[in-house]
Amino acid sequence: MKFDLSRIRNIGIAAHVDAGKTTVTERILFYSRRIHKVGEVHEGTTTTDWMVQERERGITITSAVTYCEWNKYRINIIDTPGHVDFTMEVERSMRVLDSVIAVFCAVGCVQSQSETVWRQADRYNVPRLCFVNKMDRVGANFFGVIDEITERLHGKPLVIQLPIGSEVNFEGVIDLIGMEAHRWVDTAGLEIEKGPIPPDLIDVAEEWREKLIDRVSEISEDLMKEFFDGEVQEVTLKAAIRKGTIDGVFTPVLCGSAFRNKGIQALLDAVVDYCPSPLDVPPVEGIHPHTEKPETREADPDAPFAALAFKVATDPHVGRLVYVRVYSGTLLKGKVAMNPRLKKRERVNNILIMHANKRDPVDFIRAGELAAFVGLKLTTTGDTLCDLKDQIALESMYLPEPVITIAIEPKSQAESEKLHSSLRKLADEDPTFKSAIHEETGQTVISGMGELHLDIIVDRLLREFNVEAQVGNPQVAYKETITAKVRMGEKYAHQTGGRGMYAEVVFRVEPLKPGSGIEFESRVGGDKVPKEFHKAIEKGVRNKLQSGILAGYPVIDLKVVLVDGSFHPVDSSDLAFEIASSRTVEKVCKLAHPVLLEPVMKVDIETPEVYLGSINGDLSSRQGLIGRIETRGDGIVNIVARVPLRQLFGYATHLRSNSQGRASSVAEFAEYRPVPENLARTIIPFYDDVMAEISQLEKVKTGK
Repeated sequence: MKFDLSRIRNIGIAAHVDAGKTTVTERILFYSRRIHKVGEVHEGTTTTDWMVQERERGITITSAVTYCEWNKYRINIIDTPGHVDFTMEVERSMRVLDSVIAVFCAVGCVQSQSETVWRQADRYNVPRLCFVNKMDRVGANFFGVIDEITERLHGKPLVIQLPIGSEVNFEGVIDLIGMEAHRWVDTAGLEIEKGPIPPDLIDVAEEWREKLIDRVSEISEDLMKEFFDGEVQEVTLKAAIRKGTIDGVFTPVLCGSAFRNKGIQALLDAVVDYCPSPLDVPPVEGIHPHTEKPETREADPDAPFAALAFKVATDPHVGRLVYVRVYSGTLLKGKVAMNPRLKKRERVNNILIMHANKRDPVDFIRAGELAAFVGLKLTTTGDTLCDLKDQIALESMYLPEPVITIAIEPKSQAESEKLHSSLRKLADEDPTFKSAIHEETGQTVISGMGELHLDIIVDRLLREFNVEAQVGNPQVAYKETITAKVRMGEKYAHQTGGRGMYAEVVFRVEPLKPGSGIEFESRVGGDKVPKEFHKAIEKGVRNKLQSGILAGYPVIDLKVVLVDGSFHPVDSSDLAFEIASSRTVEKVCKLAHPVLLEPVMKVDIETPEVYLGSINGDLSSRQGLIGRIETRGDGIVNIVARVPLRQLFGYATHLRSNSQGRASSVAEFAEYRPVPENLARTIIPFYDDVMAEISQLEKVKTGK
């Protein structure tokens, strides 16, 4: 069925692990009649958790794309993981979504990954709805969730439903838009009885209804006029809420219990009523790949084609799938699109509409839709596909750096090629997973976002790709940076009898704020260093910084400025300038007070109060700094601390065994911090020799 753009909704389901995202998605598919039997996470039968590893562990690992229809609207859905190790799946989903349903556990309220996904939605300015799930659970606290959304997320919740009862007495909701009570009559949640609000809840309902109208009338003159006239029309109120939601002025909040089949139909109605269509979001922005001037694309099927690849997967039946969000235009099956990053054409052999791991082939795809392309050989996550004649390069997405590594070796030489081929496929699917061969040891090293992330990767290698390999212990992915601003030059001259090698560069290096990466800038004229050598200079700089200054770890968060230099009209070449740049940047960085950095994790722990003392003591012994301790109404204590990653290997297992399985933790990367000197001595090979070399360089520079 072909849908008008105004009747399309592209939504994501995002939350902390175990808040009920997949259960919400499963009920949405059931009530919209996309599936005819409800699957359960604990049984391993849900639609969107289709991977073997997901069904075994009861968690979402990869974002799954599906769709349904509700009241003649097309709703495209991405169910995202809740575990922080798979945060890239959420990141790339946020980049292409028009709105998000943020699911909160009524007992846990705002948890650590709730904060992470909220920040990700903020990064891409994605409008959202809130669904307070698990209202039937002991300790459910609807108003506690509202308070924490305001205080911890700095959100602007707009309550449009109130629960009728909670825990075992949760029986329905009060709809503050229509001012009526909704109760579920049957256990399947198919029959909803609408009637008057219970007498004991009328005062509370009128109080929150007044708050609702006060908030919404601030952005709607029509609503304010109707309010003063004494009769607010439901259609006016809904239109104002929709506008405020799309503009990010507030976030509508609903409640229910997905597992008990309560509240999903109203959530679907809210998606249709308040979430934006592709026509309601601003035109996508990019640059022209040749002129580098800003370009925009309207959500128009007749405009030039533009789409963003946000996910790559390998399907056992059709091969490599590239998931795309189409922002403008229409593409027919078998046609060619341009990849402006690679400056290459890619033919789309087939177009598939995905329902988790099932496929519906179509002949074309239009603006505002999600699809998977078959036949693309080179396009990867973050790439643009566009019209051949009217090109645009869309902004890519944020890619977090891996923080943990392990060594992996094939059990035999025959397995070596299979291992490296499989690693390439996995890295193609997951931009936060990297593999490399260590220069000194020759070992294959794989890197990821956490122990669980690498555990899943290794499990897939062994079972899905049938690779026989041995795995080492996890290691910390250290980094290096500089702490001072220094200027220095180096001349490289080499004569061999024929044409020589000559290049001179002078660099100024300076530290940048965390997360800035590496910046390179040239401030010399062509009379000193011709522009044709600048790429070679930058290549030499980046290659050396990637291989490290102190201990072979990548250097981050610094700016390198080419401020002077010289060349020879005959002897200068790209290679000469690349060598000179590599040598110079190494020396100038060693003079800029380099330090070794280690990843520090934010650890979010939930534990019964009886274990609080022992857990705090254990965190202190691991050099952890406790930032927050909060006690919830159900006797559960929430501890948030920052702990060096090197102290956290195996911590989740240790925590469970020391709390009789009643405490749990989630760790996510927080920042890089300088390593203490006593530890740096054990990490940096030949530490004293490196320090002596730096001291000698300082003496030469100062002339002492």
